[in-house]
Amino acid sequence: MTHVITAPCMAEKAGECVDVCPVDCILEGEDQFYIDPDLCIDCGACTAVCPVDAIFYEDDLLPEDMEFVDKAKKFFMEG
Repeated sequence: MTHVITAPCMAEKAGECVDVCPVDCILEGEDQFYIDPDLCIDCGACTAVCPVDAIFYEDDLLPEDMEFVDKAKKFFMEG
């Protein structure tokens, strides 16, 4: 499992998460930032600095946010 960036990022795209990630697994997409599920080490550093509380551990996602898991996987498969 991994951390996932959800809808609030789409309106904000602040990017503090990128600066604190120790494994550089967060990349900027056209509409939001994405966490690479294969590289994320689940340290949680990104969750602490997100100004819009858009980052959650995958197991803690609400049902309506599950689409962001697939969205991140697709982003990294195409990129």
